[in-house]
Amino acid sequence: MSTTPGLMPAVDPDHLPRRNAVRITPRTAVVLTLASIAGLAMFLWPLFGSPSPESAAHSGDAPLIFAVTLPFLVAIVLAEMTSGGLDAKALAMLGVLSAINAALRPLGAGTAGIETVFFMLVLAGRVFGPGFGFVLGCTSLFASALLTAGVGPWLPFQMLASAWVGLGAGLLPRSPRGRREIAMLAAYGVFSAYAFGFLMNMWFWPFLADPTGEPGMAFVPGGSIVENLHHFFVFSVVTSTFGWDTGRAITNCTAILLVGPAVLAALRRAARKTAFEAPVVFEAGAGAGGLRPAVLKRRTG
Repeated sequence: MSTTPGLMPAVDPDHLPRRNAVRITPRTAVVLTLASIAGLAMFLWPLFGSPSPESAAHSGDAPLIFAVTLPFLVAIVLAEMTSGGLDAKALAMLGVLSAINAALRPLGAGTAGIETVFFMLVLAGRVFGPGFGFVLGCTSLFASALLTAGVGPWLPFQMLASAWVGLGAGLLPRSPRGRREIAMLAAYGVFSAYAFGFLMNMWFWPFLADPTGEPGMAFVPGGSIVENLHHFFVFSVVTSTFGWDTGRAITNCTAILLVGPAVLAALRRAARKTAFEAPVVFEAGAGAGGLRPAVLKRRTG
């Protein structure tokens, strides 16, 4: 890197260290881990129990699950606010992106699996970090459900699954840039689309008495985990993999390839302007009478 005497060397903004909008402290890591374990248990508990068909689609336990899910989300926010990890700028960014995702979702939801909410979630998680991606996944699906009257027993499961999508995007390797980064995010968008579909199938599949009328697809109460997972995989492939899930995967991949570079640049510019995690330093200078009030300076690089 060449320099000019008296001038600072040019710095590529895309290679500056990422400043997470939601800082992952040990306390936050514990809360995120507990929330993820509890959420995974919500999806998979039928494999270890024997649910009856009368409790179809979690209609009885969904309110309890919803009441358990939201405190985990609130705990993350409160833990960061009390530790100084989530300031007003991060909250504002969270509100803006949640509103954008809520507005994007009705554009494609319900048509051949086209979901326009996840590509923005992947890009935001990449730029602002795993903690922000987790919270954004929850708030985006909650806001879109209120907007589209989509509140139902499926909502807490959608919130958790989309939160994991944002969390995973923030945990991707930091080194790739340019075309390799876009290719990595597009591949993750495809993977997360199918993972989201499989998780959302699991929330209701064990409660269907006869899913398709074909043998080898129904949940077997008391059956082995391997047997039920095989039936679940066949059911998912036949009913959703080549329909809803593939449509979601194509949407994610196409959107990231087409608008990903521009959106990433805009989000990173916003992250630099807001200077998340930048330390605050007070400096005093000479003025009238030899002193002047300390000046608040925020270091950004």
